[in-house]
Amino acid sequence: MARAFNKKVHLREFSSGDLVLRKVLHIRPDSRGKFAYKYNGPFVVKEVFDGGAIILNDKGGNENAFPINATALKKYYP
Repeated sequence: MARAFNKKVHLREFSSGDLVLRKVLHIRPDSRGKFAYKYNGPFVVKEVFDGGAIILNDKGGNENAFPINATALKKYYP
């Protein structure tokens, strides 16, 4: 059973300069319910650490203060 599951798992690899979308993790009180946005972005990957932590920059070059886990990101293809 584990072998069948592991066949379908895709490794998420990010490198500096990749464009990514960040998943909205917190639901705000003014959200639109199921019509709310699921992802923010695009962001640019600044630095990748071991263990899946990633530091992002927005398009303007401003750095986000906290590292983001790679499971909350997906690649953006313009």
